[in-house]
This record gives sequence, structure tokens and C-alpha cells, in this order.
Amino acid sequence: MKLADNKATLSFSNGSPSIDMPVYSGNIGPDVIDVRKLYADSGMFTYDPGYLSTASCQSGITFIDGDKGELLYRGYPIEQLADKADFLDTCYLLLNGELPVGQQSKDFHKLINQHTMVNEQMQFFLRGFRRDAHPMAVLTGLVGALSAFYHDSTDINNPEHRHIAAIRLIAKMPTLVAMAYKYGLGQPYMYPQNNLSYAGNFLRMMFGTPCEEYVVNPVLERAMDRIFTLHADHEQNASTSTVRLCGSSGTNPFAAIAAGVACLWGPAHGGANEACLKMLGEIQDSGGVAKVGEFMEKVKDKNSGVKLMGFGHRVYKNYDPRAKLMQKTCDEVLKELGLENDPLFKLAKELERIALEDEYFVSRKLYPNVDFYSGVVLSAIGIPVNMFTGIFTLARTVGWIAQLNEMISDPEYKIGRPRQLYTGSVRRNVQR
Repeated sequence: MKLADNKATLSFSNGSPSIDMPVYSGNIGPDVIDVRKLYADSGMFTYDPGYLSTASCQSGITFIDGDKGELLYRGYPIEQLADKADFLDTCYLLLNGELPVGQQSKDFHKLINQHTMVNEQMQFFLRGFRRDAHPMAVLTGLVGALSAFYHDSTDINNPEHRHIAAIRLIAKMPTLVAMAYKYGLGQPYMYPQNNLSYAGNFLRMMFGTPCEEYVVNPVLERAMDRIFTLHADHEQNASTSTVRLCGSSGTNPFAAIAAGVACLWGPAHGGANEACLKMLGEIQDSGGVAKVGEFMEKVKDKNSGVKLMGFGHRVYKNYDPRAKLMQKTCDEVLKELGLENDPLFKLAKELERIALEDEYFVSRKLYPNVDFYSGVVLSAIGIPVNMFTGIFTLARTVGWIAQLNEMISDPEYKIGRPRQLYTGSVRRNVQR
């Protein structure tokens, strides 16, 4: 962060003296106005519901240019990382700032593999949940419970503790997600098999059983790894901001990440691909591909109340760069599994075609986003809809950890304390 050549001057129409505020520039992206002394100088706060125009921190991890449709991890375009690096190399990059080279990559992969198991008592903890509990409810509890099992890595202000907690969380999250899934099915848990890749191991723990050997399909393995990479971080979104805010109080890393899991559970955040598959199912039930055109006409009618899920994005005002990669992955997976003619997936492809050709959607830049394609891919692989957000949680854990570490290491960080515009009753006395 460097001081810009200009400064911002806030003037008041009531004759109060104007206030000069410094302007800072990042390496790329918009400049920011430093309002930290605004209250001391004027007695006023800024008002920004949702913090849509407020930079809550300085960060060197992820950059999004919504107008260009660009996503960078530590400066590297997401397209290049998804094509030339695997998920664990991406984890190393997010945590350490550089891609691993040679032995660094091998050592990091080995380190993660050495910590994939969880304490056996986690199985007994799981038994306290109903079998039909939502997997995200189970996962929130499991992640928070890690702090009860690993007392040697709960000091968030100790860099070594944070490092140990980071490795444990990245390594154990696939095991926990798979355990939550198996518990709901009533199937036995599958222990990790550390000679497999990160994604391959996860697929085996999800779909393998003790009855027979599970052979990992390399196309599905690559698709899963790509999904993890594309969701590893996404700047200061709701769950990441939650992790930072929670961690700013000095709580342990496991509790901070559990807060992120709880936030991600929200349908407006991590549940978007789940909502997309629900929409596809409703169209299928109403008549399938033959009804797609009729459905899209209802979407155009503002009075119909029909929403198109999985298209457009709050940040990207151009094509979501992650969606382009997932589109290719989607085609590969459907072809590998022989599902190109499956009714539900044919319906999805028809929706995609109309959205990319119809002027109504093109002019409004309502392109298919990563949630649309990832939902289709996950469903094709065999992952049930209620597990989608759990997959997202698994992938996003490394981003949360990297953001948490960055915040704790920032000399300017303080406990989060947003202000408010009070609109309740003025002071009054109790009359009795």
C-alpha cells in the first residue's frame, strides 16, 4: 500500500470545516480513501451496508477484476493454475506466496498426506447427530470440535500453532466431509489412503466401501481437483470476512474456520450451486427440455417472480473466468460418464445455449457462472445436492487460513468493530 499522488477532501454544506483524507494505491485495482480518522476529525462515521464500497483490509492474496472477468491468486491467473498446477500446489501458493518448486512440492504433498486421519473419538462425536442432519450442520460441529482434540495448535497469535493448524485443516477436511456423508448414509467410514492424490483420496472416502477395491477414475479425479482449485479463495467475500472478524478476537484457528463454515452454509453464498440444481430439477419435473424456452421467457418477465439460478455474478460483470474452466470440465465429465444424453444434463446444456445466444441475457451479461457448471459436474459424479456446500467448504478452507494468517501478521490489524447508524428510541426513563 502506497500513498497516492492525490488526496480526498470532504466538504460539508453546513459550513463545517472540510477534511483532507489520504488516498492509497494498491498494485492493481481501485485506490482507497483512508477514513480511519474521520470520526475523530468530524464526529461522523461512513455508512456502507454490506461494505460494498469499503476495503476492510489490505491483502496480497487474491485479486478480482469483475469488469475484465479476471481472478488472480498471488498474481497468477486462475486459468493457468487450474491447467498447470494441482490443488495442493495452489494451497502452497496461497499459504506461502509462491508456487512450490521441485522438492518443495513433494514435501508439501507428503506433509498433507501425513495428517489426513482424524482422532477416532470424532466417530463418537458424530453419533450425537441425527442421521438426517444436514451435512453442513454436522461439518460446522466437526470443524469446531477440532480445537477440543488438538490443544497444541490453538494459539492464533503463535505462527507455529497457525502453521500446524493450517496443515491439519487442509489435510483433515476431506476426511471430515466424507465422514459427514457416510454418516448420513449409514455406511462405514473409509480411512484415508495416502498413496492417492488429494482429490483421488477424497473420491475414495466418499464412494468406496470395505466390500471391494475402489478404483479412482482419472477424469473425475482431475475434475474434482479443478473444482477445489477454482474455489480455493475469492477475496473478501462473506465467509472470508467472517473468518477474519472471528479471528480478530483472538479465538483459535479451528473456531475461526468453523465460523466460516457456518457463513458459507447460507444459500446466498455457498448454496448457489445447490439452488441451481434445484432449479434444473423443477424444470425437469415440469416437462424437461421442451419447457426450457417457456421457462426462460418467464425469467425475462419481471412480474413472474421466476429467477435464473447459476447465471450472472455479483462481482463479475463479464464472463466468470472460473466458469470457462468448469464448462470444459463439465463436457469432459459428461462424456466420460456417458451422460451427454441424460435428460437433466441435456436440459442444462439447453439452458446454457439460450443464455449464451439470447440477446436479453447476453446484453445483461447473465453468463453461466461457476456455480452452474460445478453443480452439474458434482451431480454427474454422484455427489448429492446437500453435499455441494461441503465440497465448497473443503476447497475454501485454505483460502480462509491464508487470509487469517495474513490478518494476524498485519501490524495494522485490530479486533473488528463495525459502527452503526442508530434509528431506535432516544433515551427515555422507565415509568412505573
